[in-house]
Amino acid sequence: MSKIPPTTGMRSFSRLLRVAPAPSWADVIAFMLLAGAAVLVIRGAEGMSEPLARLRIAPVTLDPWNLPGYALRTTLRMFAALGASLVFTFIVATLAARSRRAEMVIVPALDILQSVPILGFLTFTVTFFMGLFPGEQFGVELAAIFAIFTSQAWNMAFSFYQSLRSVPADLEEVTRGFGLSPWRRFLRLELPFATPALVWNAMMSMSGGWFFVVASEAISVGNTQIMLPGIGSWLALAIERQDFRAVGWAVGAMAVVILLYDQLVFRPVVAWADRFRFEQTASQDAPRSWAYDLFRRTRLLPVLFAPLTGLGRLLMAIDTRAARRPARRDDARRGRIGRGLWLVLVAITSLAAAWLVVGYVARNLAWGDALLAFGSGMVTMLRVLLLIAVASLIWVPIGVWIGLRPRWAERLQPVAQFLAAFPANVLFPFAVIAIVRWHLNVDIWLSPLMVLGTQWYILFNVIAGASAIPNDLREAAGMFGVKRWQWWRRLIIPGIFPYYVTGALTASGGSWNASIVAEAVSWGHEHLEATGLGSYIARATAAGDYPRVTLGIAVMSIFVIGFNRLLWRPLYAYADRRLRLG
Repeated sequence: MSKIPPTTGMRSFSRLLRVAPAPSWADVIAFMLLAGAAVLVIRGAEGMSEPLARLRIAPVTLDPWNLPGYALRTTLRMFAALGASLVFTFIVATLAARSRRAEMVIVPALDILQSVPILGFLTFTVTFFMGLFPGEQFGVELAAIFAIFTSQAWNMAFSFYQSLRSVPADLEEVTRGFGLSPWRRFLRLELPFATPALVWNAMMSMSGGWFFVVASEAISVGNTQIMLPGIGSWLALAIERQDFRAVGWAVGAMAVVILLYDQLVFRPVVAWADRFRFEQTASQDAPRSWAYDLFRRTRLLPVLFAPLTGLGRLLMAIDTRAARRPARRDDARRGRIGRGLWLVLVAITSLAAAWLVVGYVARNLAWGDALLAFGSGMVTMLRVLLLIAVASLIWVPIGVWIGLRPRWAERLQPVAQFLAAFPANVLFPFAVIAIVRWHLNVDIWLSPLMVLGTQWYILFNVIAGASAIPNDLREAAGMFGVKRWQWWRRLIIPGIFPYYVTGALTASGGSWNASIVAEAVSWGHEHLEATGLGSYIARATAAGDYPRVTLGIAVMSIFVIGFNRLLWRPLYAYADRRLRLG
């Protein structure tokens, strides 16, 4: 058996050194950023795994030195919820877009889940997660993360579903011509096409999570009252103690956190996602990000992430399935029969669930309670309709202007995120003080609080739609002198309409959800309630009255589903049929 000469080993080692790239200054800075982020994540995760009894030993205080740690814990919860929302979106929205049978179940289910208020989820999930991890803080953390998830996931799922339904027909023909399998089609066409809009909606969902962060961290359901360390609990405590200075500290901490994750996470992702815009000419003003440019200049990071890249290529190589064969007449007949049977099964299941809810409510409440809940729902519905109309008139032109100017979008992105993330709870003290001092009508002047956190769904979706309009179409409109109303009617409205419908649908559902917070507000010992379904559910939740909570959630679900089916779904169908640019 021959031995390898020492000189051969030295030559191999020196060859490896020559192949491996030398680190640059970009590698050093990127390593420091990633290492710092990893340390913060580990530090925050350690606090989430402590015993539940520690929350009573070391409760939330208004000491400013604790605020950075609270901000870290809140940020980790929100990013954990955002990650879960992405996984949920990829699975559920793709199923709904590809399968007619799945769509018949998933889309109505998303309508219902979007309409269920976050307090409704907390009413039932806190006990469930605490039962999974008895005596541990991790169970309450999961309940808080799940509550934030419910304020993020539905918007992202609707956006991704709408994007998959809007893939241009010519690109679909190309994938069929090349015989791509469903998995390859998803990776090569659908995911890249939907990425720009998904990124903007992920930013909106992240900002929308701040709106409900107080309810997620300062949990109060019946006799269960837990305050997790976080900015939301800080705000709840500051509002209870009427401490304007502490509220200011919380708003400042939020501004710093939003600026940091905008610069280090979302702005680089927006710059990266610009490569997936569907157009035939180059973009004139591509979005920029110093962090994205920094990571692109690194030499060692591609080597470190090479195993993940190789794994993706391996999965692509393993997937050798061909595209589906063309459907035949027998297949179509069997498909119609299968869809009919599936529809019958869905209808039976829905009726059974409705029967259980009606039976549970009927055993504990009277018909007068049902009439009161429906009357309150009508009042809240009128508020939602009026507020969505006003928000659309304001934010659609602004969103189009921003979306068509990437450099301005880059400048205004952190401002829009901060405004979208600004929790309405901070404005409750001013609303309560003004209403009490000037004896204003509570039913009128509490209404704007409902749309403060949800109007941004319209803005962000319109920005995504305007930025997705192909540059060649914009250039053609300029060459042919298309201006003013004709420019809106022929180019802008067809381009943004599907995105606007997604934003308005989500804003509508979010406004219903926000009514729980906005129709019943407090500042110290002052408590004001507006007539509506939101205040009805808030009272029942605070009292631990589960039958009235169930009735309120059921009524809200009926209103939201009917609203979506009678207005937003027909608009979706109209957008697919008449207003697709592809």
